[in-house]
Amino acid sequence: MSGGDDGAGAPACLYVGDVMHARLRPRAHRFRYRVLALWIDLDRLDEARRLSPLFSVGRANLVAFEPNDHGARGARPLAEWARATFAARGVAAERVRLLAYPRILGFAFNPITLYYGFSGDGGHVGTIAEVRNTFGERHVYVLPAGASRPQAGKALHVSPFLTMDHVYRFGLEPPGATARVSIVEHDADGPVLTAVFAGRRRALATASLAAALARTPLMTAKVVAAIHWEALRLWAKGVPVVPRPRRAR
Repeated sequence: MSGGDDGAGAPACLYVGDVMHARLRPRAHRFRYRVLALWIDLDRLDEARRLSPLFSVGRANLVAFEPNDHGARGARPLAEWARATFAARGVAAERVRLLAYPRILGFAFNPITLYYGFSGDGGHVGTIAEVRNTFGERHVYVLPAGASRPQAGKALHVSPFLTMDHVYRFGLEPPGATARVSIVEHDADGPVLTAVFAGRRRALATASLAAALARTPLMTAKVVAAIHWEALRLWAKGVPVVPRPRRAR
């Protein structure tokens, strides 16, 4: 990211935009919601916490980043966990940035948290996709850079309307002036579901935080409400419910 007053080069910035889901089969279903995402350098957390009195790292505030919400959940520093997770898959990441929803008024739920790994010269070397469901379960996919659309077999029951015999195809270019993340879920017959986040970079500063929150009040609580509301709409359309598989302990 280059210089300017929009958060480029800062230890953290915001992306304000929309998340869209489009289900193609067995019933068409589409929704779009306004969201606010945080892009933060995991090796510069001390700098990030000084960007605005409305933002904190590791403690309560109007908007906050809580490292213990992610990765090893506080068992080890988040940057250290991310580098070790990359290394276990043969990816050498010297720097790590995270893209996720922040806590707003103490609450957050991240269906997906993305960790972008970079080499010492700034090249993108890989991405960790940490996926969570509403049952408190998670799975981590490590996706080396290089492939235009890396893919992984589905390993976690997320939607109660989709089976497990699916493959994810990811679009994960590192954010710049804009951010775009896409995930297309496929079965043997082709695409079933497309999810896209697209946002524009804003500085993590008091004025931009206040403006973003005015447009997306109580956003993180709305994420959970939207998950259940859209599930109810799918059920009303007659989409069959898939039982949650038992996970091995």
